[in-house]
Amino acid sequence: MPCKTNEELAELVEEAKKVTSEGKVADYIPELGKAEADDLSVAIYHVENSCMSAGDIEKTFTLQSISKVLTLALVLMDHGEPFVFSKVGMEPTGDPFNSIVKLETHEKQRPLNPMINAGALAVTNMIKGSTKEEKLLRYIDFIRKLTFNKKINICKNVAASEFETAWLNRSLCYFMKKDGIIEGDVEDLIDLYSNQCAIEMHSLDLAKIGAVFALDGKHPETEQQLIPKDIARICKTFMVTCGMYNASGEFAIKVGIPAKSGVSGGIMGIVPYQFGIGIFGPSLDEKGNSIAGIKLLHLLSEKYELSIF
Repeated sequence: MPCKTNEELAELVEEAKKVTSEGKVADYIPELGKAEADDLSVAIYHVENSCMSAGDIEKTFTLQSISKVLTLALVLMDHGEPFVFSKVGMEPTGDPFNSIVKLETHEKQRPLNPMINAGALAVTNMIKGSTKEEKLLRYIDFIRKLTFNKKINICKNVAASEFETAWLNRSLCYFMKKDGIIEGDVEDLIDLYSNQCAIEMHSLDLAKIGAVFALDGKHPETEQQLIPKDIARICKTFMVTCGMYNASGEFAIKVGIPAKSGVSGGIMGIVPYQFGIGIFGPSLDEKGNSIAGIKLLHLLSEKYELSIF
């Protein structure tokens, strides 16, 4: 455990909170725009089942793009690597997470990786199930097992807000449908994806999911192997190369741990074989990452030498 006391962690949170005024909440999704910009909370869940926290960790938030890692794990379990990576690539991109540019200019006209919106939509399209409702139930059940929390559910207000404003995601879907990357009804896919992103939890739940990945897919409480080791490794690798949008390279140098952010202000971090980190700080930088969350991870990594490199 990096910090010896909750008070020590709280001091780092207060230091990181000083930068919240330099960012802004994601108001392009109206429901997310209601968040309080100066919020910051963190939970650190050790693989030996101890936890430290600071800030208002009971305050809930939606996963947003953090869900991309979890959907990728589920779909790899559903279909295996060859099928999944015939539809989506493995390469980082320097473009914004919602860019359509590479779909048109990349030679194979498939999304470069599963962490950008185009790739995530292609992955969500591969969840097994005969209806969107069946697919969503399978996904929620998977998240409940990862958090060991049967109360995990969808924030319907956020899901509806995302569905109503998802014009660029619809464009990405139709572009990929043209090339056979996705199949089926686009509106059903947008509905499923909006609900996937709107899964709601607090920092401790997120830290527990991080701890599962820290243990190569084994849950620290139940000791159940929820994700095969090789698939957990693939997910962690994508988090290093693509997890912090087009700031992933700088983050790898300055912090140096696998991490995935979401525009709600959540960040899931992993220190392999040690602990998972769950952060919520809704004030975002220009890349779409929690500005105080990244500052906090900088402070933690520097003080406790967390970098895996």
